[in-house]
Amino acid sequence: MSSEKADAIVIRQVDFSETSRVVTLFTREFGKIGCLAKGARRLKGPFESGLDLLSCCRIVFLKKSGGGLDLLTESHLVRRFRPKAGSLSHLYAGYYVAELLAALTEEHDPHAALFDAAETTLVRLETVENVFLPVSWFELALLQEIGQLPDFETCTICHSEMGTDVPARFWVSQSGLICSRCGHSEYQATEIQPGSLEILRRLLVQESEPVMNSDVPPVLRREVRKILTSAMSYVLGHRPKTLPMISM
Repeated sequence: MSSEKADAIVIRQVDFSETSRVVTLFTREFGKIGCLAKGARRLKGPFESGLDLLSCCRIVFLKKSGGGLDLLTESHLVRRFRPKAGSLSHLYAGYYVAELLAALTEEHDPHAALFDAAETTLVRLETVENVFLPVSWFELALLQEIGQLPDFETCTICHSEMGTDVPARFWVSQSGLICSRCGHSEYQATEIQPGSLEILRRLLVQESEPVMNSDVPPVLRREVRKILTSAMSYVLGHRPKTLPMISM
């Protein structure tokens, strides 16, 4: 077994025995890994508070071959997740980040950009008034990183460029836009306003964090959320479990 070091976010914990836990970590260097943390349930265990859910930590682990659990030997807390005080939406938005990382990433498949996006989102959830922008931005970053991002630039059918001055439709099953010429009733699509499309495009070009004005009109906010929820549900194969608990 070789010893490895990594920056990690704790995305899942399961009790393994009276003293140990199995933890799922999303790491910057190795992607998602499952580790056995011996002694993690002890009051004065070897990891102290370095394995709290959604904590960012610096870990050392022994990488096992043959598909078994890796063995976590050290975890040093870098930053604990502290969602905006008094807001359950901010707390569950953090859980949503963990849910998506656990469900939509493969073991030992590193995505450094996605790790950075998750870390940035968790930090923003400590201060922003509304979770709409950071959650939507993270969903887009995740879809883009795993190759499931809808095409918000061209029509899925005729491949013509989609402007921002005319309504379009979003084709859920094909995860893309349909222009007004191709948007027949037989397609399972919903009409979206140009303003919603502009919000999605602006979020996509922001590489570090959303800097848009958070005062997005409610009608556009609902429409953007409908599109992204449909896209995430299609990729997952079911509606995200945590999402209904988040007020956006």
